[in-house]
Amino acid sequence: MSVKQVIVVRLIGIYLGALLFALLIIGRILHLQFVQGEELRQKAQELTMKYESIEPNRGDIYSNDGKRLLSTSVPFYEIRMDLLSNALEEEVFHDGIDSLALCLSKMFRDQSAYQYKQKLINARREDERYYLIKRHVSHQQLQEMKEFPIFRLGRYKGGFIVIQKNRRIRPHQMLASRTIGYLSEGKSGNIVGIEGAYDHYLAGITGIRLMQKTAGNIWIPVSDRNEVEPMDGYDVITTIDIDIQDVAENALLNQLKNHQAHHGCAVLMEVKTGEVKAIVNLQRDIHGNYSETYNYAIAESTEPGSTFKLMSLIAALEDGYIELDDTVDTGNGTVKYYDQIVRDTREGGYGKISVESAFEVSSNVGISKIIYSHYKGREEKFVDRLYRMHLNEPLGIVIKGEGNPHIQYPGDEYWSGISLPMMSHGYEVRLTPLQVLAFYNAIANNGSMIKPKFVKQISSYGKNIKTFPTEVIDPSVCSKETLELAKTMLEGVVENGTAMNLKNETFKISGKTGTAQIANEKYGYKLDSKISYQASFVGYFPAENPKYSCIVVVNSPSSSGYYGNLVAGPVFSEIANKVYATSLEMQDAVNHDHNFLAEIPYTKHGDVNELNIVLKHLGVPSAPGSFENDWVATIKKDDLISINDLRIDRIHVPNVKEMGLKDALYLLESKGLVVEVRGRGKVLEQSLQPGSVIREGDRIVLTMSQL
Repeated sequence: MSVKQVIVVRLIGIYLGALLFALLIIGRILHLQFVQGEELRQKAQELTMKYESIEPNRGDIYSNDGKRLLSTSVPFYEIRMDLLSNALEEEVFHDGIDSLALCLSKMFRDQSAYQYKQKLINARREDERYYLIKRHVSHQQLQEMKEFPIFRLGRYKGGFIVIQKNRRIRPHQMLASRTIGYLSEGKSGNIVGIEGAYDHYLAGITGIRLMQKTAGNIWIPVSDRNEVEPMDGYDVITTIDIDIQDVAENALLNQLKNHQAHHGCAVLMEVKTGEVKAIVNLQRDIHGNYSETYNYAIAESTEPGSTFKLMSLIAALEDGYIELDDTVDTGNGTVKYYDQIVRDTREGGYGKISVESAFEVSSNVGISKIIYSHYKGREEKFVDRLYRMHLNEPLGIVIKGEGNPHIQYPGDEYWSGISLPMMSHGYEVRLTPLQVLAFYNAIANNGSMIKPKFVKQISSYGKNIKTFPTEVIDPSVCSKETLELAKTMLEGVVENGTAMNLKNETFKISGKTGTAQIANEKYGYKLDSKISYQASFVGYFPAENPKYSCIVVVNSPSSSGYYGNLVAGPVFSEIANKVYATSLEMQDAVNHDHNFLAEIPYTKHGDVNELNIVLKHLGVPSAPGSFENDWVATIKKDDLISINDLRIDRIHVPNVKEMGLKDALYLLESKGLVVEVRGRGKVLEQSLQPGSVIREGDRIVLTMSQL
């Protein structure tokens, strides 16, 4: 082959190669345009266009008056720095870094100026575009930081990045904090308290905005036409009264501290509406401090003890088995059912007493005998009656976590021969404090059981959006006749029975004490030979025309005192006194023409024999109650002096309040106590709580009425 032919062949090869290459390029272009074009255009748009969420403002939670905040959102800021911003010049950074580091150190006091400087220099060297300076910066701090060196140049020239984040705060801190709830994150979502139950009202609706990336990786809104504005959340108006809540919390806290109790709760509810005006849940931590960590009132389902005796007797009254004046023999204070011995707190028992008296003195023996004698062999009838009173059903409140009530049925796995008598006085059944309160509130509300309510209104900028009406669970839990008898028994507990220490001259209280042994799941009612108790008092006031119902439960108080009237009762009394004092509608109008000089004189507590001599000499009428010793308490009524037993024993500190100094000194010193007296007059306060265990040689301070 000649040279010319070789050259021609090579040229042809080059042309063919070039043609093939061109065809490949054209083919690739066509493939990209028509096959992958849509996908690539979408990816390009995703890299330069995006939708950004616009978070709405979360609604606030208010107290019952709609004025005081219980929970609100406060803006806090996260500060970052773009150390690779094209507009942040090296000279600007070099000249201002020392001053910036010094300002940051002075403001936050967490690092030295040198440390701040070195970290910023290293971040710039490593091309950090989103370097974190500080989280949780307040609005005031943010305004100051805007004037710092370098930062004052703004987002691009100074690399100053501000990210707003809202933090939920409670202005009243611990007050009802567990019921108010909080925001939670994660897959499980927010389920705590009012914040969780009404999240769909509070959260609002998220908006969206179309953003486009420009040169320098800067995202800007495309157009207002591509924006959907967020809708702010609604406000929630609760039923909580801050003033009453504060009183309830302090009353419970002081009592828990006095008795070194593990935890306790208190709930105050409006009788007619079911509005919860105060709810307190306090638990002691390992350091001995109390805080709201668990909603015991709503969630803790335990054996209620003697407060369940009301339900038992209502069942027997409804079935026509008993009358209040029927008698029951409590014997020596013990009765045996199979291998279980039921005891009364009074040594030697109460003997033969009426059904009404058995309830007033809270006789375990008496109540169990009544129920066992009439329902033995027809246990289903007793339990069915309890079921018809909805005691086996949860209340269905909106706040999550309500404890399940449990009342077993004959034939259930754990039913036994002792179940009936044990259930009669509050064992082998489980109820939450709020469920017990709802039943007692039904008695106060003329038989109508209503659902407890925590929120009464949803509003937006002061405009009512939705109102929550009172929900009736059952218009009548029992007959009107039984209802009146139940009210009589509950009033008798305070007037003549275990809660006489709650009596006052201003208004009447009706209710029931409860003292229950707490069962441990693994060890039963005893652990290391120690018994844990739950003290409670539940009732309503004023007894004649009930406005409020209330329950107080104290769990695991110290052994120095664990009875419901002494541990839970004073908390109830303090709450009731505050509510009564601040509720004008509960008090009679003052008649200025009325003669306020009482015909019946005031009398102090003391020795019954001396008291009778004085009353007889002055011709003052009196109504003696049943008492076991010579020491009595007196109550001035409209036309007579009521005399009642003070229940003095050998091992407990007596109640000497309202006594003269002579009687108080004799009583206390005879118990081996060292008495210090401050002032004169009658005893107003005593440093050792009535009912606490006496240790010989203990010092007790008496504060008299006139200092």
